[in-house]
Amino acid sequence: MSPECRIQIGALPDVPQIVILMEQYWSFEGIAGFESARMAQLLEHMLSQPHLGTIWVAREDSELVGYLIAVFIFSFEYRGLVAEIDELFVLPQARCHGIGTALLDRAETSVADAGCIRVQLQLGTANRAARAFYHRRGYAARTEYELVGKHLADASVGQVDH
Repeated sequence: MSPECRIQIGALPDVPQIVILMEQYWSFEGIAGFESARMAQLLEHMLSQPHLGTIWVAREDSELVGYLIAVFIFSFEYRGLVAEIDELFVLPQARCHGIGTALLDRAETSVADAGCIRVQLQLGTANRAARAFYHRRGYAARTEYELVGKHLADASVGQVDH
């Protein structure tokens, strides 16, 4: 990681830059339905509700070059708080400089300090580079389980506030 790069907790003034990076991440992963205004609203909501999770940013000078979002889940299976890495993205031109590793190191340490007993994530099946990156870091697939889901009606930010 370059000496000019700093890993910091994300803050409200970072939201516009995070949204720009998020749009690139969603495009890279082929995730449909990106809406800048909605993502900004959700980021602001999360940043104002620290019990939901944390956002870290990688900053070179005044520009963000990467981010990691971890959300908190209470799990009976794991008997406590679990952090799920919802998104980790580093700009293509900033990759291979240790920024992703630094973001992940910071997140793992921080969520452990917050009382999380496990960290997990979902990977795109075609993203071999990410799969190799996480495997080197000790992450492994749970081959006996698969993630299934069901889309519910979109909720406004006010409705997800508990």
